[in-house]
Amino acid sequence: MGVVKSQTNATQWEGITRRLGLSGVAYCIVDLQQIRQAADLTGTQVLFLPNVETLSAVQVQALQDWMGKGGRIIVSGPVGTLSQPDVRSKLRSLLGAYWGFSLQNPSTLAPTSGKTQGWMQQNGLTGIIRGGVIIPAGLTSQTAAVWKSTENPPAVVTTDRSVFLGWRWGVDTASEPKLDSAWLRASLTRYGGVGTASNPAQRNCTPPNAIASSASTPAKPPSPAPTNRSAALPPASPAFQLPDLNGDGLVAPAGLEVKPSSQPITASQAIAMRQELEALIGRFQSAQLAANTLTGGLENRGTSSTQNSKVKTPNPLSNARLGLQNFLQLVAQKNYTGARQQWLQARRILWDNYPKDRPQTQPEIRAMWLDRGTIIRAGSEQQLAKIFDRLAAAGFNTVFFETVNAGYPIYPSRVAQIKNPLVRGWDPLASAVKLAHQRRMELHAWVWIFAIGNQRHNALLNLPKEYPGPVLDLNPTWAGYDNRGRIFHLGSGKTFLDPANPEARRYLIQMLEEIVKNYQVDGVQFDYIRNPFQDPNAGYSFGYGTAARQQFQQLTGVDPVKISPKDRDLWQRWTQFRTNAIDSFVAEASRNLRSIKSNLILSAAVFPFPKNERLQKLQQNWEVWAQRGNIDLLVPMTYALDTNRLQSLTQPLLSQNQLGSTLILPSIRLLNLPDVVAVDQIQALRNFPASGYALFAAENLNDNLQGIFRRTQSLQAIASPLPYRQPFKAAAARYVSLQQEWTFLEANNQLWIKEPALSEWRKQADALSKALNQLADNPSRNNLTMAKALLASFQFQFKKWMQSEGLEQPYQVEVWANRLATLERLLLYGERTLK
Repeated sequence: MGVVKSQTNATQWEGITRRLGLSGVAYCIVDLQQIRQAADLTGTQVLFLPNVETLSAVQVQALQDWMGKGGRIIVSGPVGTLSQPDVRSKLRSLLGAYWGFSLQNPSTLAPTSGKTQGWMQQNGLTGIIRGGVIIPAGLTSQTAAVWKSTENPPAVVTTDRSVFLGWRWGVDTASEPKLDSAWLRASLTRYGGVGTASNPAQRNCTPPNAIASSASTPAKPPSPAPTNRSAALPPASPAFQLPDLNGDGLVAPAGLEVKPSSQPITASQAIAMRQELEALIGRFQSAQLAANTLTGGLENRGTSSTQNSKVKTPNPLSNARLGLQNFLQLVAQKNYTGARQQWLQARRILWDNYPKDRPQTQPEIRAMWLDRGTIIRAGSEQQLAKIFDRLAAAGFNTVFFETVNAGYPIYPSRVAQIKNPLVRGWDPLASAVKLAHQRRMELHAWVWIFAIGNQRHNALLNLPKEYPGPVLDLNPTWAGYDNRGRIFHLGSGKTFLDPANPEARRYLIQMLEEIVKNYQVDGVQFDYIRNPFQDPNAGYSFGYGTAARQQFQQLTGVDPVKISPKDRDLWQRWTQFRTNAIDSFVAEASRNLRSIKSNLILSAAVFPFPKNERLQKLQQNWEVWAQRGNIDLLVPMTYALDTNRLQSLTQPLLSQNQLGSTLILPSIRLLNLPDVVAVDQIQALRNFPASGYALFAAENLNDNLQGIFRRTQSLQAIASPLPYRQPFKAAAARYVSLQQEWTFLEANNQLWIKEPALSEWRKQADALSKALNQLADNPSRNNLTMAKALLASFQFQFKKWMQSEGLEQPYQVEVWANRLATLERLLLYGERTLK
């Protein structure tokens, strides 16, 4: 058996080797960097990848070719989760499963019973483990063990070629050594006991006793932070780098992938496919209704076709619904090939006929991140104007303009005393402010906060890879470190400031103040307002700057480098300390910037992870910033490769009540996203109680998508009130859109409300409209109180009024309820503007 060692499991290697010894199996060590082709694994029959979170496309292809020749594989932990999206997709197909998400609490692992799982008939396979849910993704995938709970989610998934263990094998904080050893022996037994004897013919496989002792010797904790430039640099960086989790590594994989196949469709797969197609039908119908309402068209609820499609299909909604019925019938008949064909055809009909030729929007925030690369390539105000022309024509009303990247301001700064060397002969920020305002768009300065250096940027500037960035080059004591004393984050190649360092904080706030004082920016967006990505359970954490260590030791008497997650109370205090340092910076920056410009809009680009996971991995507590009113806009990076996964990321954020009056602006990443999927994702966000959407980034806005935006949202771009500027006017205008839809359906005898409910509904709807318009025209606390009371009453009775309509059109009724909830949030946000 070959056991793969990589950069991502190096910190866990001591525990892995101890368990391998306990297992009593013969093995040799395979360096992941040596795997380039199947021949590199010659002689290896079974390969074990313990907690290997990053693989390249070349390595996955080599594994695929090797497995095609009879190789068998065992994996554990979040394998491949930090790889590029296309690599993750290939790995999912290869393993027949993928790491879904981490469980918040330790759970009991229980093997399943069945004739096909006879290899698990041995003792020691049950126990309490801190792990994650493994999602079966192949037609031959089988669940071999589950986490004991109400739903019994999969913990171990197998195919005929793979075993996927749903925990970090070899990590003390995850599982007991005996349990790990038992599962490894059982997995090898499944392959006929292969791996219990060494094979001298194995290539690139080194016996464990031949590995230098340093590989299994725990690294020393970081020494006190250096005070000179040379000591601030890390040791020579390894050739292998993890991807940047603020980029591709953040994009969630598709929630449901359907391809032509004759393989059986399980009951759970059939349910997922039905739900996905029903949701797409709902989004299509909602978009069509909005478009028809504005243009007076008669296309609604499946009666005729749209005119914008590449492949015009009569009655696209009717055809899609028929396709859904046929799909369900074919599944029942076990005609799985035909079922998939019907499903894919129905989806294609909707995609090809999606309303993309007429205006269909309401007042909303439409934001675009304008990235450094696009700005640099523009090279002049004249060329930058062309970019702003495209954005304005497409209906965008807010631009997040990358102003400080990796410590380099894009403008001439007196605070930083350095400017991006790729900018010559002009001030892009001054030009951007002018160009945006000429087009009645808002310009928000997008600023990297604690991320202060970037090895990728070093390559662009022909600087040494170890260069920590201009700020840390001059101020090495401001640096943050990982728990092994390294300044560069292993995952992203970036350096970070210590959020607890008072001098570093003062520098950042002075730079933010400089931007707001010297440029007429409409807002500031905080990016990288966090520590870098960590995995404490795997032995990797960050935030050990000089100031942080000294302050924490003064509070507790303990140097935090001596604390591990096993010391639960102390570890929690250390996590809270690092989180508080970031929270207090946000509060201080917000207070100072608003004292300079009271109507400045402050936003934060944040991770959408669950709170407990986010605090452990990033120390990013945006709920507190929202509750305190430190920010106006929360911009979660809800990047996903399909609408299914986007909705699963976004819905929990919009349903929680811990965000005070802060507006929520979910975001979509355009890279590698088909245009029609981008349109569908935007429609999904419009159907949620969100204030709009943000797109990342301008460099990925192609001509076709820009044309779609120009046709569907540009006509109302200037006239519509901007929600974060005129929340009461935006609420009144959005309610008018709702009333227009109801009136349109009622005029066409397609609204299922009967008397006397109909008269009461009309009366209450008109009263609410009057109150919202009165508030928009004359903002006051009395008018706000009246509008809020009438809205609450209307929402309370809405389900009763729409009871019959909900039986016919449940998705659309839910959309209307969400849009009423958006009005509620706009009124709450607007309350902060009243004196």
